[in-house]
Amino acid sequence: MIDKQELKTKLSQKYSQLPFLFHWLSRNRWNRYYLLMGMANGFIWISALLYLLLTKPIYTSRWALILPSTSSATNLNLPDIGQATSSSGSGLGSSTYDTRANYEYIFESEQVIKEAARLSGIKSRDFGKPKIKLIDNTTMMQFEVSGRSAKEAMNKSMALYQSAQKRLNELREGEMRQREIPAESILMSVQKKLQDAQQKVTDFKFKSGLTSSDQVRDLSGNIEQLRRQRAEVLANEQSAAKRLMQLSASLGLSSSQAADAFQLQVDQIFQQHLKDYSEATSSLRLLAGKFGPNNPRVIKEKNRQRFALRNLLQRSRQILGKDLPPLAINRLALSTVASNSGRDSLLQSLVNVAAEQRALSGQAKELDVQINNLEQRLRGITKPLSTLESLMRNEQIAQAVFASTLAQLDLGQGDLFSAYPLIQMAVEPTMPDKPSAPKTTFVLAGAVAGSFFSSFGLWLLWVRKPWIKKLSRWISP
Repeated sequence: MIDKQELKTKLSQKYSQLPFLFHWLSRNRWNRYYLLMGMANGFIWISALLYLLLTKPIYTSRWALILPSTSSATNLNLPDIGQATSSSGSGLGSSTYDTRANYEYIFESEQVIKEAARLSGIKSRDFGKPKIKLIDNTTMMQFEVSGRSAKEAMNKSMALYQSAQKRLNELREGEMRQREIPAESILMSVQKKLQDAQQKVTDFKFKSGLTSSDQVRDLSGNIEQLRRQRAEVLANEQSAAKRLMQLSASLGLSSSQAADAFQLQVDQIFQQHLKDYSEATSSLRLLAGKFGPNNPRVIKEKNRQRFALRNLLQRSRQILGKDLPPLAINRLALSTVASNSGRDSLLQSLVNVAAEQRALSGQAKELDVQINNLEQRLRGITKPLSTLESLMRNEQIAQAVFASTLAQLDLGQGDLFSAYPLIQMAVEPTMPDKPSAPKTTFVLAGAVAGSFFSSFGLWLLWVRKPWIKKLSRWISP
């Protein structure tokens, strides 16, 4: 075993190579403390200075994006069908999620970073991830992108923005393609229902002969119009009948007799024979009062009268198609004097009124036939009317659903920003005029703080024993 004296000798020989430092350290323990404190502070300051000298400067470009905070809606009114509405919301006002968080994930995704690095002309591992801050109570996103130079930082910011825009457009197009498949299926289903409803209406119309519900209304209106016309015709017929009775009483002729007389009156040959007959009859009356029946003049006038009567009957048969009795010839005799008295006008009026009455009577009968036919038709189409209305209502509903679905699909297909809202550059990427790191002030302040706390900590460590002893004596004297 080595004794203490031998150990002391060996130590003295070893430290004899550093006589001054050895004697200075062995002379007082505070010297050793000062040396340790100096070494600690030296390490801190040397590290800080080396960091400032060796670390390459980093430049940071700052910019911001803004997202729409309101929803957009499109309303399309379809006449006689309904209304189609398409709306899109940004989702920023949702209590469950924030669209900006989705966008933050997209901006930090590997695909976007790789594309941004390609646009910047650097490697993706050297691009780094941007620092994104979602500003509360706003729809803004603040970005910080670092680079080795000010221009590189700004270029990386623009590349990141362009890469994110490209990715968002790809997502929007993908969503539109995914929408097309169910949209076509829905549209085909709705269209099939519409075609079935239209076919049912067409088949029922062909089977029942009822084209629309308006047909019943129109038919009822036609019946009422014909009834009003019939009432007017009957009123005119009654008025004509009264006038006919008055004229017949004035002339002493019936309407048929007046018509025959009017036809005979306009025939010149018949009128000549009638004139001969009237003159012979008048002469015979005069001669019969003066002479006997066998007088030659009386016999001559009788023969003249008989000859004229035969010609009248023959001519009337040719005109009227029937024989007139001699009594009717006497009653229908229209002398020149009687004609001048206005009998012709009364006779013509009688014939016209009779013709008018017959026409009105025929018109009333025709209206009765039309009314009966329309009433039968109305009774025939009233029963299937409810069925047609139900089928047409189903068709209209199917048409409204189809048109509304088609309009909504078209409007929805046109909205590219429903799931991924539009983003706008609120603040352009800045060109930093000084590096953001390393910050000399912060490094020096950190070195000062490190020196202070390390020195203070070592000092507390060295003086703890005397303080503890003093405290012990003060607590327990």
